[in-house]
Amino acid sequence: MVQVRDLTELKVRDLWREVKEDFWEEVSTETLRLVRRLLEGSLEEEQVAYLQATWYQRSPDRRGYRNGYRRRNLLTRWGLLEGLRVPRDRGGSFQPQVLGRYQRRQDEVDVAVRELFLRGISTRQVEAAVQPLMGEGISAQTVSRICRSLDNEVARYHRRPLVDAYRYLFLDGVTLKVKSPTGIKKRPLLCAYGITAGGTRELLSFRQATAESEAQWEAFLRDLYERGLEGKGLRLVITDGCPGLHQALDTVYPYVERQRCWAHKLRNVAAKLPRKHQEACLAGAKEIYQANTQREARACFREWTTQWEPVVPQAVSCLEKDLDELLPFLNCPQTHWRKVRTTNAIERAFREVRRRTRPMSCFQNKESVDRIIYGVISHLNQAWKEKPLREFTHNS
Repeated sequence: MVQVRDLTELKVRDLWREVKEDFWEEVSTETLRLVRRLLEGSLEEEQVAYLQATWYQRSPDRRGYRNGYRRRNLLTRWGLLEGLRVPRDRGGSFQPQVLGRYQRRQDEVDVAVRELFLRGISTRQVEAAVQPLMGEGISAQTVSRICRSLDNEVARYHRRPLVDAYRYLFLDGVTLKVKSPTGIKKRPLLCAYGITAGGTRELLSFRQATAESEAQWEAFLRDLYERGLEGKGLRLVITDGCPGLHQALDTVYPYVERQRCWAHKLRNVAAKLPRKHQEACLAGAKEIYQANTQREARACFREWTTQWEPVVPQAVSCLEKDLDELLPFLNCPQTHWRKVRTTNAIERAFREVRRRTRPMSCFQNKESVDRIIYGVISHLNQAWKEKPLREFTHNS
């Protein structure tokens, strides 16, 4: 048997539990009613200004006559407004500015839908996410149309001027699957990531390519150069060792020193090692980049070579041929070493790209690639804007 407590024994939370459902329903209803009154009142005022005459007013300046209303549903952030009264005139020339022509959703709703899509929810799942909040779902086709509004923003991003204030430039590519008339193809996405002397980081640009060739990388780098990144303050360009990229750098940024990624190089060395020697050999190789100076690093390399060249000559040769491009980071401030000796900084950004694209087996077309990658990059750049890297905030 349920025990009924005396009114004096009830606490605020007990009373709130009894009324909260009705309370929120009433708030939502009243909010929608108020929004309807404001919108319909604004539309009426706008028509009066257009016709230059109020109801039943005889005026020589009158520009037309009223002709009733049309009904329109409008999805707002507070819910669905059904049967909103939109005034019209006899000539059909009155077009209200409060509501766009054929507008069925508030602009903020489109922004919210676009953000949901860019955060990883598929077009078919957006309807289920929006329905409880706004009282009406949005079809997958509508979501796609809303996301096509990103095309202009993508174009502006690719054309915007760049500030030549970056100390370190990271260059790398990530592979994505895109549908084509002949089937699904893998397309590399070329990316540039910069860090300023103050530790501000930014994904500067991305472009789709057919391959990571010299010609493709050169076109990408020339675009950066022509938009303002002339490299006058660049101390290092950090890469994974792609041959086409290095050949392009010889053309566009020939005087900027290069740093080859240690993580990629050690993976290459590990591929040439028998399993029984991998742990010990790689541990010795890591001591090279943990040195405090280039001279000390080269001494560590000679010791490592003496020990391992008779056992695994191919692994030693793999590291030796690129040693000069593996040590330039030691000429930078010591607090920066951890960030600039590998391409991990840009790889972490790629991790976010992969997380977003994981629900998709492949992209439908090249345009969808640009929209989604732009959304991810914009989100990252905004998050990094007020958070400079701690290693760079110290005096260097």
